[in-house]
Amino acid sequence: MKCVQVEQLQGGEILEKDILTEDFQIILSAGAIIKKDYIKKLVELKVKQVYIKPVGPSLQAISLLKKETEEIYKSKLKNIMEKHIYQHNEELMELCITAESIINTLLNEEKVVEQVYDIKERNADIYEHSISVCTLSTLVGLRMKLEQERILEMGIGCLLHDIGLRYLTVPYDNYPVDDMSEIEQAEYKKHPVYGYTALKEEDWISTTSKNVILCHHEHIDGSGYPLHAVSLSVESKIVCACNKFDELISGIGCKRIKVYEAIEFLKVYANQWYDKEVVRIMLQFLAMYPVGSKVVTDDGSIALVVGQNNSFTDRPTIKLLKDKEGKIVEDEVIYNLMEMRNIIIVSVVD
Repeated sequence: MKCVQVEQLQGGEILEKDILTEDFQIILSAGAIIKKDYIKKLVELKVKQVYIKPVGPSLQAISLLKKETEEIYKSKLKNIMEKHIYQHNEELMELCITAESIINTLLNEEKVVEQVYDIKERNADIYEHSISVCTLSTLVGLRMKLEQERILEMGIGCLLHDIGLRYLTVPYDNYPVDDMSEIEQAEYKKHPVYGYTALKEEDWISTTSKNVILCHHEHIDGSGYPLHAVSLSVESKIVCACNKFDELISGIGCKRIKVYEAIEFLKVYANQWYDKEVVRIMLQFLAMYPVGSKVVTDDGSIALVVGQNNSFTDRPTIKLLKDKEGKIVEDEVIYNLMEMRNIIIVSVVD
């Protein structure tokens, strides 16, 4: 059973419980299909809410890559990277095919550039991180209408961007760079140079891909590393922002934080560290509250995120779990926050 506000009705819903007057006269019987004409009459009768048969959203997250597909790419990347020895790069060429496969997989997805995606925080894994940065960057590139060849070169750079981490001995999993000793921090910040140096003489990898590897920690104001560059290619600007977002939610070189906190971070540093157009595009498809998140609304109610609204990444559809008094809600009460503008999410429950 689903309780909805009358103003939320669209017409066509099936009534689950009788609608009664104050003196218990039946206005509309259970099982009736609510017509649009009925909605206007219910408003006139000052009926505030009704119970309908649930046909709403299921708890189905929308991912950039299907889990099994992501696992295949991750396994291939791990297998190739773990065999890699400094400047023995023959097998790394296979990653060109992997990058092309990822891009084609996304291109074959219906409405890939229109969806809002549920990207969730997770444990640090440099292979999963590289796949994620590749998919995020590809989606930004598609939305920016970059040529497919440029997107492919960027994708190859993404898969290889953290290869320099393989040459480090300092810990970086869920370990903030700022908490490292000066020696550890200096060593960690060399990993883009290590990766670039290992591949700079290879002719099978483009200059664009090499620059992505070297510049994925640069900032547009020159405060990044290792070059403190201010003039960056479009591809490097895309990867810088996508890389930072995924680092924040997976805890690579930093303490892992929630998705909505990582999104707020991007908002704060847009046009200072990260290209504002790249961040604007990312905010169009990153769900601030992924499906499955438990959230607190401004009246103290607790709800479960069950769906997203395209282009409105901070206004999902939620299912009420506990009311503002902390009582468990037995009926299925679902609010689409695009329609219930007076409800605001204020935090996420761990």
